[in-house]
Amino acid sequence: MIPAAKQDTKGTPGDPLTTKSTILETGASLVQDFEPVKQICAHLNAFHVYASDRQRFVETNHYCAHLTEDVRQCILYDGTGPDARLIGIEYMITPKLYETLSSEERPLWHSHVFEVKSGMLVMPSILSSAWEAAEKKEMEDVITLYGKTYHLWKTDRDPLPLGQPELMMSFTRDGQFDFETHVGERDARFGIDYRQKQKAREDIAVPVIHPDADSGL
Repeated sequence: MIPAAKQDTKGTPGDPLTTKSTILETGASLVQDFEPVKQICAHLNAFHVYASDRQRFVETNHYCAHLTEDVRQCILYDGTGPDARLIGIEYMITPKLYETLSSEERPLWHSHVFEVKSGMLVMPSILSSAWEAAEKKEMEDVITLYGKTYHLWKTDRDPLPLGQPELMMSFTRDGQFDFETHVGERDARFGIDYRQKQKAREDIAVPVIHPDADSGL
């Protein structure tokens, strides 16, 4: 049976995939080994803000894998469906590695404390008490990590990945954007509630954030 051609619903320029391209993709998936992407073990959702323009932000889906206990790497997409656009990358490291960075390097990295405690950072899934416990354990780890993120495709503005990569940061406190509207809309799509996340995470210990982090210089 000839597989149906994938359809892009996000308005990306270009012709729809031909049957030939779809068949070639399907064949490749049967005979090639995609080992690096098979290591992805977590899907996280949050919002990134442009370091160069703190009024612009993008909802981002992170698909992450561990390289070591101290280093994670994430592929970033603008959605969760088959037409999701790959928009960037994020690396996450533990505080002990962050401390080894130069004073010029450290400002490029952001903390995750506000994302975790506010309920902005979530791991979308079918809700269950078992999963809620697993998500909380993951948040206990992520809250200590520092992330370095670049978006290659400014999907809030450009139809194609134009220009130079953009350094992205995280939100670090209330009042930096319309949290209720944007996080609320995200929650409605995933069937979750950031307020419940806040309450469940009240007892997660807050680490001391290095003073060089979050500046995005």
